[in-house]
Parts: sequence; C-alpha cells; structure tokens
Amino acid sequence: MKGSKERSKFREFALFAAVLIAPAILVAQSQQGPYSEQDPSAWDGAMKRFSQLDRENPPPMGAILITGSSSIARWNDQAAEALAPLTVIARGFGGSVMNDVLHHLDTVALKYKPRAIVIYEGDNDTSFGVQERDIVATFGKIVDKIHKELPDTRIYVMAVKPSTLRVGVWENAKRVNEGYKEAAKRDPKVFFIDSATPFLKADGSVMTDIFVEDGLHLNPMGNLIWGS
Repeated sequence: MKGSKERSKFREFALFAAVLIAPAILVAQSQQGPYSEQDPSAWDGAMKRFSQLDRENPPPMGAILITGSSSIARWNDQAAEALAPLTVIARGFGGSVMNDVLHHLDTVALKYKPRAIVIYEGDNDTSFGVQERDIVATFGKIVDKIHKELPDTRIYVMAVKPSTLRVGVWENAKRVNEGYKEAAKRDPKVFFIDSATPFLKADGSVMTDIFVEDGLHLNPMGNLIWGS
C-alpha cells in the first residue's frame, strides 16, 4: 500500500512537471502512444495544477482561451505577450490528443466562459496513427459541446503544423487539416487557422530552421511565426 501511494504521488508530480516545468518531459510525452492506450484521466494532475493557478491568479471571464498539445503547452508563458493586446488564457497540456481536450473541456475551457476558444490538436493523433475521420469527428463533438454550453463563443481550430520529425505522417495531417477546413465551412462559429502553410518552403517541403533539436517543437523563430 505504501509503495502504491508513493507511485501515485510521483505520477502526479510528473504530470505537473510535464505541463509547466520540463520541456524535455513534454517532448517525451508528445511521442507516447499508441492512441488506443491514451487515458484522458492521465491528465487529472495537470487539471488540478490549472485549478491551482486559477486560485492563485483568477483569470478573467470572456477572454480568449488557447488549449492543445505540447506546441501550445510550451507556448503557455509566451502566448499572452505574443497576442497582446488580446486577453489570453493559455491552457495547453503537452502530449495531449483531441480526445483529451474533449474529456477535459470543462476544466481547460468552458469554466472560463471565453468569448473564443483556440484548439491545436491532431499533431500527436496523426503520429499515433489515429484515423483522420476519428480526429475530425472528435473535434466535432468538442464543437457541439461548446455550442451547447456557450452558444456565442467562437471556435478557432489550428491546422496541424508540419515538422521535420513527422514528415512520414504529413500527408495524414494534411487530410486532417482539410477536415478542419470543411468543418469551418459548415459552421459560422468555427474558424480554420492555417498554421501549416507559414512553415512550408515554396516547394512544399517543411522549413528546417524553425525547430529545436527534436525536430518537432518550435524554436524562437518558429514561435514568432506561430504567434503571427
């Protein structure tokens, strides 16, 4: 029993660190899988940490909420400045997939009653081999839930970005992006952000000087493009 409790405490600490402290852990988590084994409750510790942050510094209602996987989580502390003068609440949690956002939507987004929600997911999903239709369908469930709870809130879905690490699944990611784009065409409250094209060269290949050593996450120059 004692060993079980110690393992539980260590697991919770590791989750906290993954969200807000250690980029190296974020990288490792963003490559975990496969998707079928992903348990959204693995992020319960991260959700507790977000709640703690809310108590320490209550965010405003009616802001712009940004959530998503490690490309957002690593940007959490920079988002407000990059998007100023917009009021931003950054709630990215690295290693997450679209289904994790759906499962934790109340905690990472709805409780803030934001005027807009920005979502970046699909990067890990495609890497884990999730079918494009399933990723887009899960996004549709998120949209439905937001519409039900916050009917006036706008939803922005970011395209899956290309990366040198995941060139092998880029064709899959492009199909996911097309699915997002079609969802935006059908729904006046949903908007597609093309966060893929700015990272491509004229010949369609991915830029190589915008990533840190892992070939997946953005360096300062990549983050400047990301923010724009």
